[in-house]
Amino acid sequence: MRSAIGAGNFKSWIEPLSLMTAGEGVARLGAPSSFHGDYVSKTYGDQIVYHLNRQGLSVQRLAFEAAANTSQVSAPQPAMAKTAPIKSGDAQPDQRFTFDSFVVGKPNELAHAAAKRVAEGGPTTFNPLFLYGGVGLGKTHLMHAIAHELGEKRPDLNVLYISADQFIYRFISALRDRKMMDFKQHFRSVDVLMVDDIQFLEGKDSTQEEFFHTFNALVDQNKQLIISADRAPGEIRDLSERIKSRLQCGLVVDLHPTDFELRLGILHAKQETYQTIYPGVDIAPGVLEFLAHRISSNVRVLEGALNRLYALASLVGRTVTVEMAQDCLSDILRASDRKLTIEEIQRKVAEHYDIRLSDLLGPKRTRTLARPRQMAMWLCKQLTTRSLPEIGRKFGKRDHTTIMHGVRKIDELRQSDSQIADDLELLRRALED
Repeated sequence: MRSAIGAGNFKSWIEPLSLMTAGEGVARLGAPSSFHGDYVSKTYGDQIVYHLNRQGLSVQRLAFEAAANTSQVSAPQPAMAKTAPIKSGDAQPDQRFTFDSFVVGKPNELAHAAAKRVAEGGPTTFNPLFLYGGVGLGKTHLMHAIAHELGEKRPDLNVLYISADQFIYRFISALRDRKMMDFKQHFRSVDVLMVDDIQFLEGKDSTQEEFFHTFNALVDQNKQLIISADRAPGEIRDLSERIKSRLQCGLVVDLHPTDFELRLGILHAKQETYQTIYPGVDIAPGVLEFLAHRISSNVRVLEGALNRLYALASLVGRTVTVEMAQDCLSDILRASDRKLTIEEIQRKVAEHYDIRLSDLLGPKRTRTLARPRQMAMWLCKQLTTRSLPEIGRKFGKRDHTTIMHGVRKIDELRQSDSQIADDLELLRRALED
């Protein structure tokens, strides 16, 4: 479960639990409080039942008992930091997530540079730093890396890293226990506040209110805030407008979806790590390129796929080949297969540029039509597995060399024309949602 829900969530919600009894289809778990048990039941209950069954227990449901009602469970004690970085921290930074282990490429270079600047611990140049992007693109990695770096360079700073759901839990607990002054003091006395996955505050008005006041208090003291989310501030629907406004006051940085070169670089970096874990396992030429091409949406899935191949090869004593990857990773590859059609892409591009689909596919070569047509060709090449001749046939029976020219032209323009690059990114996100 740790790998599925993240080290921070695991430490906060799963680690404090203890299995008391299991019988007649019910697993009884001890929890620090009734609130803790209720939250785990709703959020992680199905996963816990699944893993208990995998371990040989016949379990259909969970029952939680609060620490006050049992001597077998005690409330979790604060963990001692393995390194210096977080003095009042709720979650310790993952030891794997440092700047040294972060692979930099064009899609994430701005986010990496901004994170490095904040990690220097000097005067705040932008506040907050807001990192956003899809799952598995490196937001949490960068936040942990900042915490590590600050711990080494500025051990005098009081740094607090916390996920949004932990903030919610702490807030509700403080209200219940009538300890709001302690809560306010805890969060407003830090030098650096890092809140991960802020989108989980959506719709939680009371918690948002407290977060807003905490945010303002820290900014007024010139304390650094680092926030992450899966969307840009303006796209988080049920977040109050004044919080959105505050989040947009600093530097908002998008971690773009990975490109082939970045994915390949990540795999090469992971290969070095796995070779120490699985000595003697060989990877045949072409395997990393195959994975980088076929698994494009999520870096965590990509890394997990490589780890699975190493583990299998180690067990059976074979070299990892493309054929082995196809067999061993069939479930991941099926889930990762791009299902977009050329027709969907053409319709979306026509809508985006407010032109008729018939004109996009027709023979007219005016600039207002030619550029969107080339954009659609580029997206078809990137987001589908169709061949150039197939794409050409869908664009008014054009020759494949015309498609090649269009793709090359957009490749050139997106390097020099920020509007083209932004439009491509907007269209890609809309098509992949």
